[in-house]
Amino acid sequence: LLLTGLAIAVFFWPQGSQPTVTELYANHPFVTGFIDGYNTMDTFAALMFGTLILDVLRQKGVTDPRAQSRYLTVAALIAAVGLGFVYVSLFWLGGSSFGVVTQASNGGEIISAYVLSLFGTPGLWILAAIVALACLTTAVGLVSACADYFQRLSQRGSYSHWVMGISLLCTLVANVGLNTLIQVSVPVLVACYPVAVALVIATYLRPWMRNPQLTYRLSLSVAFVFGVLDALQAAGVNLQALSFLPGFELNMAWVLPTLVMLGVGLGKHNQPATTPKRL
Repeated sequence: LLLTGLAIAVFFWPQGSQPTVTELYANHPFVTGFIDGYNTMDTFAALMFGTLILDVLRQKGVTDPRAQSRYLTVAALIAAVGLGFVYVSLFWLGGSSFGVVTQASNGGEIISAYVLSLFGTPGLWILAAIVALACLTTAVGLVSACADYFQRLSQRGSYSHWVMGISLLCTLVANVGLNTLIQVSVPVLVACYPVAVALVIATYLRPWMRNPQLTYRLSLSVAFVFGVLDALQAAGVNLQALSFLPGFELNMAWVLPTLVMLGVGLGKHNQPATTPKRL
């Protein structure tokens, strides 16, 4: 309710005008927005929450693949509508923030100044409540999923110990500051996000793959290798020798090779050989 109220207020009572479009967004709006979207980590969250929901369904006795798919589809649609509403309101907020804040080093400072202009000091408390509730639900889901995964993988320690350890680590990392966190995380996300995107695409294409296991390995490996190259460039490493790669200057060198690997793996399933019946 708090988030809905803030979003509606942004649409009906804009506090500023449209700022000047940056050069990157003016020249490459889709690619720039796509890469900036890495910071949301929504694809990682979708994969993790999807696995978590699937485990819960199995524990509840829902083992039919069609029923599982139906529940996951409903959950995905709810998440898509909710996130779409949030992001569109944030787009509008950022697009009407000129004059509200003169200097801001990150989006957090922009939204804080905007809410202060819109609602005054009580608005900052509303914003704090929104962020706390939104982050709490995400943190609970991610921490529980990670703790369960690592406990099963390592077979060491209890689930509660993993929860406490991961929570403590997250608390330490969260207090380094948003700018530092973004600066450190961007190269990591640029390296890992292509793998997540390739995994999602490969999952949809799986029914048409000749050898799904081999295609998965090749496409994800290629996405990671080229993603690492993009990450090194994002970290400031001079890799001009690789500028001939399509999309390399935009940190999108992984796209074409990954699509090629996925395309190579498409085709009819290999039918297992059948033993002729004896007469």
